[in-house]
Amino acid sequence: MASKVLDFEVGDYVVYPKHGVGRVIELQNEEIAGMQLELYVLRFEKEKMTLRVPTNKAEGVGMRKLSSDKTLKDALKTLEGKPKVKRTMWSRRAQEYEAKINSGDLISIAEVTRDLFRADDQPEQSYSERQIFEAASSRLARELAAMEKTDEPAALEKILEILNKAAAIWNAAKAEEEAAKAEAAANS
Repeated sequence: MASKVLDFEVGDYVVYPKHGVGRVIELQNEEIAGMQLELYVLRFEKEKMTLRVPTNKAEGVGMRKLSSDKTLKDALKTLEGKPKVKRTMWSRRAQEYEAKINSGDLISIAEVTRDLFRADDQPEQSYSERQIFEAASSRLARELAAMEKTDEPAALEKILEILNKAAAIWNAAKAEEEAAKAEAAANS
């Protein structure tokens, strides 16, 4: 089955699922094992990494253009939602979170960011929770920064602002719920 060749130009920002946002810095033609290959040369500034991807394999590895404005809005809306924490073993959840981050799907990455976020008044995170949160929020911030033509720290600040506002709402609702339960228990 022939895959269609994705069309990226030099200078385009692209998302490579396992590495996040990079930039096409050149198109190369190389002979490898006697075959002529056309390659996208991607530069990932944060990791100081260069990656060569055959143009005919770009779609197969999940390389894509930056998300649409609608997808970005949906991802930011996801951050406002109520965090969903499964009561499964951490190792299982960590695998699921890593898979979501490496999927390259902006909304899945936003879900991980939301679910692992801790406001200042909430309990500390474990080291591995913090690592995964930072990986997800950084990945989200880099795509947001590329789309809004800003830098990663400014994009991360915007994400944390959304998360802190949402946490205040959810924590207030949780406190009211617990107060109502306590009152019901006292009255029975």
